Amino acid sequence: MSRKKKNEPLTGEALLKQVKELEDLSKEEKARACGYLTTTKTGQSRVNIMKFQNALLDAMGMELDGKGDGSGRGGRTPSYRISVQSNGNLLIGAAYTKQMDLEPGDEFIITLGRKHIKLKQVGEEEEEE
Repeated sequence: MSRKKKNEPLTGEALLKQVKELEDLSKEEKARACGYLTTTKTGQSRVNIMKFQNALLDAMGMELDGKGDGSGRGGRTPSYRISVQSNGNLLIGAAYTKQMDLEPGDEFIITLGRKHIKLKQVGEEEEEE
């Protein structure tokens, strides 16, 4: 049976269980009891609240970083509405092309309807309508 090292902080279900048992303690006391301590250069013990909170989020299955590419750039959420620009162009933003995994150079066939514009990616298989 493998055991955690003495200095290794609790994670996952063990962390959630311990925090539940310590519900009357402060956040700092909970973090200390769960092993989220670091030793400074001067040898002092310090509670690492941020690591504790991140471990709690991970244990609860919550992800705050989103599903980005890891570059840390968020940007706007697509509204699925665009306006004709003053020069008459329609600009489809990067949020849409990213969501569709489009690459520079991808080509589309434009079909104009009475009140709509349809874009069909070149090479896309025919869809049954």
